[in-house]
Amino acid sequence: MAMTITEKIIAAHSGKDEVRPGEFVFARVDLALGNDITAPMAIHEFETAGFSSIFDKEKIVLVPDHFTPAKDIKSAGSAKVLRNFAGKHQITHYYEVGRMGIEHALLPEEGLVLPGDLVVGADSHTCTYGAVGAFSTGVGSTDLAAVMATGEVWLRVPESMRFVYKGELGQWLGGKDLILYTIGQIGVDGARYRAMEFTGPVISNLSMDGRFTMCNMAIEAGGKSGVIVPDKITEEYVKERAGREYRFYTSDEDACYEETFEFDVSGLSPQVALPPLPSNSTAVEELSHIKIDQVVIGSCTNGRLSDLQEAAEILEGRKVNSAVRLIVIPATQNLYLEALRRGFLEVFVEAGGVVSTPTCGPCLGGHMGVLAEGERCLSTTNRNFTGRMGHPQSEVFLCGPAVAAASSITGRITHPAEVMQKRGRVRLVE
Repeated sequence: MAMTITEKIIAAHSGKDEVRPGEFVFARVDLALGNDITAPMAIHEFETAGFSSIFDKEKIVLVPDHFTPAKDIKSAGSAKVLRNFAGKHQITHYYEVGRMGIEHALLPEEGLVLPGDLVVGADSHTCTYGAVGAFSTGVGSTDLAAVMATGEVWLRVPESMRFVYKGELGQWLGGKDLILYTIGQIGVDGARYRAMEFTGPVISNLSMDGRFTMCNMAIEAGGKSGVIVPDKITEEYVKERAGREYRFYTSDEDACYEETFEFDVSGLSPQVALPPLPSNSTAVEELSHIKIDQVVIGSCTNGRLSDLQEAAEILEGRKVNSAVRLIVIPATQNLYLEALRRGFLEVFVEAGGVVSTPTCGPCLGGHMGVLAEGERCLSTTNRNFTGRMGHPQSEVFLCGPAVAAASSITGRITHPAEVMQKRGRVRLVE
């Protein structure tokens, strides 16, 4: 019987030959993730339920990344809960400050999530890992507690939606523009509890960084997961990182999809999502009158090396507008170090920006860039809900790194072409 990649992975982890959308299963988990906001609650439930041991010390990952380095006594206490639990159960993959990163960039970088895996995390953007051909989805803290004890998760097999991208992406466009455009077409509930499968010629040529960005924001359309069938680009990414076996699954040609969308993205402009929803996407040219107070380049969505490079190419030899705060956050320590080696961080600082240690920070209004009343931020993060980054009367606009960098120079939402008279001299990614 024909199945999608999502159905094949779930079937394989449920001990079944096949599964169907709507079916409820208990599935074996390859990896379970918690952070400094969600894991303390899971640990409390784990211990309250009387569990004395975890299912596998190699398959639980704890990453303090949201409020770290600790911003206050409460956040320091939350991080301590993770640290103590990891020590008590000898959890292999606990990442302390100085060795950590934003979780959804860190796990793929470390080779912890691989093609064919079934991954759950107590964070909604766990859907990021579908970029390597895994089924990954967010769960609640109570679910995480049960998974840490049993190694299994109870879930409903989602229906699948297929998104086919044709044409050719223009300069300065990437995965962020594709996913903002897509969410704009279907709405924030257009993929509710469905697996969003991204495919087509444009996806085949999209970098892994761009794929991570797209799958990361599947949840912003209500999706249960995002996924891309693995290919040569995937193989090139995972082969040097993987410390265990993995498996490439594909979707059968006659697999059943709830809906199929085809988009010709030739001529698509860089996208910006207006507050208060990621679905309020429009062409950047339509918003050139909007002034901004802050720009954030980073997060689990756009804090990877190609994002930093793109921003550095635009900012090299230029200055951040005197009315704008530019905050740049490399997503992991390794990315921070590589960006330093390549001169990107020097470009940001010389332009008048600041560079932070890896943290979710301003994305959720935690720290490192909280907004005051009436302020506007243009951000490469994934959510722009009311009050998301600070005061309820502040505003967040979402975009890709090129638009963010260009706008930090002009002080208003700006197409990168407006500030680029010649290509920057930044060393290119090899």
